[in-house]
Amino acid sequence: MTELNKKLEIIQKAIDDKKGFNIETMEVGKLTTIADYFVIASGNSSNQVTSIADEVEDKMEEAGFHTLTTKEGYGSARWIILDYEDVIVHLFHRDEREYYNLERLWSEYEKISKEEK
Repeated sequence: MTELNKKLEIIQKAIDDKKGFNIETMEVGKLTTIADYFVIASGNSSNQVTSIADEVEDKMEEAGFHTLTTKEGYGSARWIILDYEDVIVHLFHRDEREYYNLERLWSEYEKISKEEK
């Protein structure tokens, strides 16, 4: 398993452990230089969104991935971005996710299922 695949697995599991939903992993490296993958997920409340973000950070730190370069939106907890250089995690309150619809904006991405990694 590559380091990148391990990151994706840790992030997806952390989100799932905190009952995040509509988890989507998008390969965007061919479309942009900002990251290789986006992981997008939703929570039902601001508390759940911050809880998911905390879990992702904790699990990544435990695994030795200390590369969190940017953390945005934590205060409002409507859309939290965790930037791990090659993977950017977008955690949305469900209403914000519907409004911003990143999947539509990045419609040319390659969707990656857990089985494909």
